[in-house]
Amino acid sequence: MVTVPARQGFEAADLLLRESDGVGPVLHDGADNTLSFVVPAGTAAEWDVPGSACTRTHGRGLDIGAVEAAGTPGAGRAAGAYPAGEAGANRGDGPAREDRADRDAGPEPAQPAPPPPPLAGAAWLVPPADAYRETTDPAVLRAALGEAARVIEAVDRCR
Repeated sequence: MVTVPARQGFEAADLLLRESDGVGPVLHDGADNTLSFVVPAGTAAEWDVPGSACTRTHGRGLDIGAVEAAGTPGAGRAAGAYPAGEAGANRGDGPAREDRADRDAGPEPAQPAPPPPPLAGAAWLVPPADAYRETTDPAVLRAALGEAARVIEAVDRCR
């Protein structure tokens, strides 16, 4: 898991949701004010992004396959939570997902509750069942964190 300060993590998660091929599960730890992105096993050995930490999860990794059994990957996404260009995206250039003509097809089936987060005191920002992929690509995450840091720096200079 790659853990970053919440401010940078929220910005990076937003970038990943809007501009990439997707994001894996993301945890928010309000007590520590951090976000943790689930990344592939072995990432910790190569991770070198300042201001972040990549830790192994108890030596065996997080069994996303087991927690995804609670729901279908990608099911239950809220309107507007799709990357640009993906079916269902609400980019302001058309009707919102719930306003489309297919709304009369009946209610969406109820989704099971997300599995409990693997960290005590944390909550899922992007639960495994709502994630676009099993893990976040480390190279894509590295780029998003860099862009997030630049955005935050620019905003702070304007204050």
